[in-house]
Amino acid sequence: MYKPVVQEENTGCGIASVANILGKTYAEMKATANALGIHASDQSLWSDTQYVRRMLLNAGVTTSENEIPFESWDALPDLALLSIKHHQEDGINFWHWVVFKRIDGQPFVLDSAAYLSSNIRQDFEAMQPKWFIEVINA
Repeated sequence: MYKPVVQEENTGCGIASVANILGKTYAEMKATANALGIHASDQSLWSDTQYVRRMLLNAGVTTSENEIPFESWDALPDLALLSIKHHQEDGINFWHWVVFKRIDGQPFVLDSAAYLSSNIRQDFEAMQPKWFIEVINA
């Protein structure tokens, strides 16, 4: 079975999610991110989509141009970055990045949060995505 990447820093969910898409380790992805000027200590990783897009584009992976409103789990593409745990601080939107995958018709979410007992999730009713970014050619 797939071994998901777990984030090693509180703000590392974007780095870990991209690592999960690209099949890299957290350390490999963090080094690439840092070389691109992207650092987990930057809290805007939680509130801006350009960082994950840049990391994916750097690996030759294209994404949907815009964030697409979440409608249903069945309507998701086979690979997508999902935003969950939406909240606001001082008028700025924040969220947690996870990866939605469907393999052989089986949907699951790779959630890099270190506190989870399993980082492969199928408790879809517990997650409340607001929107997603389709990953087109990983």
